[in-house]
Amino acid sequence: MTHYTSFDVAHLGSDDWTKHGDRLHHIAFAPDTREDILKAADIFLENGIYIESGPHKHAINQTFFLYVWEPGGNRIEFANAGARLLLDPDQPVVEWSEEERKKGQAWGMKTIESFHTHGTPVV
Repeated sequence: MTHYTSFDVAHLGSDDWTKHGDRLHHIAFAPDTREDILKAADIFLENGIYIESGPHKHAINQTFFLYVWEPGGNRIEFANAGARLLLDPDQPVVEWSEEERKKGQAWGMKTIESFHTHGTPVV
């Protein structure tokens, strides 16, 4: 697997934060290729790491992704953005409408319920 050149912290929308007690939703790494994500899925499966969702593709931003929970219960996303990875700090922020977000995942996959209910465990 290649090294990860990008890292991000993600959170739920403000309405969802109150349901989660201000807990972290997930962190994300951006591997270089989709193949890296497929290899990671095999490695996680072989080592008993819980795969929450994926590999799939997000409908609204087209990133190929895999969500896992590390042994402490934190959600980690591996997402290959391909040509859509923007590293320019002056790039305008993209905000998707609620209607766009309702599209869920590509290829007819539904977003799983735990994505809307699980946050980093309280210590």
